[in-house]
Amino acid sequence: MTADFPDRWVVAPERAIRGRVRVPGDKSVSHRALMLGGLADGETTVEGFLESEDCLATLKALRALGVSIERPEPGCVCIQGVGIDGLHGVDHALDMGNAGTAMRLFMGLLAGQTFDSILVGDQSLMRRPMERAAAPLRRMGAKIKTCDGKPPVVIRGLSDLRAIDFQMPVASAQVKSAVLLAALRTAGVTKVTEPATTRDHTERMLTCFGVEVHRVGATVSLRGGQRLRATHIDVPGDFSSAAFFMVAGCIVETGFIELQGVGINPTRSGLFDILRGMGADITVSNLATCGPEPTADLVIRPSKLRGIEVPLELVSRTIDEFPIFFIAAACAEGASLLRGAEELHVKESDRLATMSEGLTALGVSHQLLADGMRIDGRKGSGPVFQAGRIDSRGDHRIAMAFAVASLQAAGDIEILGTGNVVTSFPGFASLARESGLTIREYGSSVGG
Repeated sequence: MTADFPDRWVVAPERAIRGRVRVPGDKSVSHRALMLGGLADGETTVEGFLESEDCLATLKALRALGVSIERPEPGCVCIQGVGIDGLHGVDHALDMGNAGTAMRLFMGLLAGQTFDSILVGDQSLMRRPMERAAAPLRRMGAKIKTCDGKPPVVIRGLSDLRAIDFQMPVASAQVKSAVLLAALRTAGVTKVTEPATTRDHTERMLTCFGVEVHRVGATVSLRGGQRLRATHIDVPGDFSSAAFFMVAGCIVETGFIELQGVGINPTRSGLFDILRGMGADITVSNLATCGPEPTADLVIRPSKLRGIEVPLELVSRTIDEFPIFFIAAACAEGASLLRGAEELHVKESDRLATMSEGLTALGVSHQLLADGMRIDGRKGSGPVFQAGRIDSRGDHRIAMAFAVASLQAAGDIEILGTGNVVTSFPGFASLARESGLTIREYGSSVGG
């Protein structure tokens, strides 16, 4: 173990992978299943629940608020809902860990409660902006304070919220979801109009719990006062987790990857369309539904990728997958261009700056832009990436993206700050090794 870097991977070059992979349950769906199950009348069961640190933070917070949640076996939770008016306050801050989704959605869920709440998180989350969600909730009458726009978030109890017609200035599924959750405790009809399509997991999940949600064009509307009925939720495989293996299958020299039961919600799977546009060899089969979400099996084979200019309409549908997209772009022939992705500056790290640092360390020619990046694709048939050291800045998606880069590397890639991978994809390193990657883990929890 290296004392200076207690959480790190060393990933050796490989040129072949092969395997059938079932990625863990969808993080976004797991968060929402817990929250809406807690507000429902009756017992909700959830299968395929993602037991990551982010989702367990949501589970712990709901228990503190009075919701009984049992975990009878791995991937399964049973939630005894307390009803729309059944939550109670706590005398301590609710810790969201690293989960920005949890914090912003809890802002909406707690905005109309009659008790006070305080939301905090880990060091990374305490630096992330919260005003984008707080501002529309204040328009609804919520009493919310932030600290210079960042956590802690203090929510004062009140008796009534008012419905609003909200034109979102920036596309954000988390902000939309916060407003819709708050709208459940209003007396009127709340409308949210998106400037671009964002994930619709909240709308789909609300419908599963018996809530009438309407969409006309870019506008989603919800009448307050509706009660939620307990149900059973099957969680699909997480598309964002599958994305790392999709790109691995495309850039490797030989082999294939089969991904089973992956959620392919069209508001979420922009990377699928981008990779197809780059010439990726992806076969889709076994189309089905998993609760409210569409799913499929995917087989990905080595592909001669071409550079692409990412269509603006795909940016909001791909926002979490851009770190691994940058790896694919570096392996493609010709330049790739991403614009309109300012949101990447305020993720778990500044993902544009952190990916740029990593690409520079591995010898990839690129240009960092204010709202995106231009990446010059591969030149010749040799390795795309030099050996080198990457600091992921504690960002789980950046750590996993550079692990996949090892499939086109000339030497070992050392990745620092890998501890937060458990927030979204526990078991990533093990699954990657089973598929053919060589990842050595070093840290206080694994030895080395």
